[in-house]
Amino acid sequence: MAEKALVLKKEKLIQHLKGLNSVLVAFSGGVDSTFLLAVSHQVLGDRAVAATADSFTYPSREREEAIEFTRKRGISHIVFQSDESDDPDFLANNPERCYFCKMSLSRKLLEIASEKRLAHVAHATNCDDLGDYRPGLRAANEMGMIAPLLEAGINKEEIRFLSKEMGLPTWDKPAMACLASRIPYGDPITEKKLRMIEDAESFLQKNGFSQYRVRFHGNTARIEVEPSEIEMIIDQDLKKKIIAKFKDIGFLHIAVDLEGYVTGSLNRGIGIDVEIDNCK
Repeated sequence: MAEKALVLKKEKLIQHLKGLNSVLVAFSGGVDSTFLLAVSHQVLGDRAVAATADSFTYPSREREEAIEFTRKRGISHIVFQSDESDDPDFLANNPERCYFCKMSLSRKLLEIASEKRLAHVAHATNCDDLGDYRPGLRAANEMGMIAPLLEAGINKEEIRFLSKEMGLPTWDKPAMACLASRIPYGDPITEKKLRMIEDAESFLQKNGFSQYRVRFHGNTARIEVEPSEIEMIIDQDLKKKIIAKFKDIGFLHIAVDLEGYVTGSLNRGIGIDVEIDNCK
């Protein structure tokens, strides 16, 4: 990583934020949105406000961590109820699922920004996101939301590096995505399925896995972990605990994916694989 180039990218981000006057940051509490919010608050002070959706598609621990972060930093934070659970287009879980969800979320964020007299709504899409299938990004663009990290040409590795420099607790936080992304397209989304996934992934987290996904295939849980942790997951004692817990959650079969964790692996079902673009 070229340090001089990264300094210039961060300066470009700062200058972009200065020109906004005020901003509402869509804040999930993940690596990217935490970095964007922290820099926005440094630059704009009280004119940078965080907004977090209370959604059934995200683990409750993520929302609580987001609330704790803003509380400690004295950042104004709005938690609002999302409504994708009432959207039949989202629940049907076709390949445009994320588009419908982001449209709904964007409308809510724009309403909040208008009420609070904030000039812009920003989301934390970074350069690495461009290589994945992300219909939600199209929705955000159509709704007029802005992506300052993209404008500055910053990727995930750079966000982690800069976050560590800033002392942000999320610098090494595992990547997180909507729980609905664990369910293959065409299989309807229900709250029961999402809670099963959340409980299973929370168990993996508590047992020391650094990056994980539990993909929902009917009554089968397909576990993805980092390739270096596959041996750990088949350790006899831990394996027995995982099987017992997952069966208690409601899964009849538990499988480990030998390929390991792959971002957006279910997109292969619609003929799309991930190729990182890095804003090039």
